[in-house]
Amino acid sequence: MDIQLKRGLLDVCVLAAIKNGESYGYKIIKDLKPCIDMSESTLYTILKRLELADMLTVRTAEHGGRLRKYYRITKAGLGRIEDFKDEWREVMAIYQFVIKEDEEHE
Repeated sequence: MDIQLKRGLLDVCVLAAIKNGESYGYKIIKDLKPCIDMSESTLYTILKRLELADMLTVRTAEHGGRLRKYYRITKAGLGRIEDFKDEWREVMAIYQFVIKEDEEHE
């Protein structure tokens, strides 16, 4: 898969994992597990990129005697999810065109 496409998909998956409320790294990985096996290093790179793009905010709080970062989606992050939905319709139309040609040649 094209690296830029995969990167964009992973970003949107992380945003979707936190769209319904604040979350933290381990929980995000756990929530993504049914569709994506993501390492912590990959997740934290994505979270930093999304933070720099103002698509999420971060706060630090103590939990069980340790500091934990909590992530919350912003309006820009929600907008990115909506943009992705529109883009995905176009990708699916292209996919349907590609497989149609394959089906015609079988």
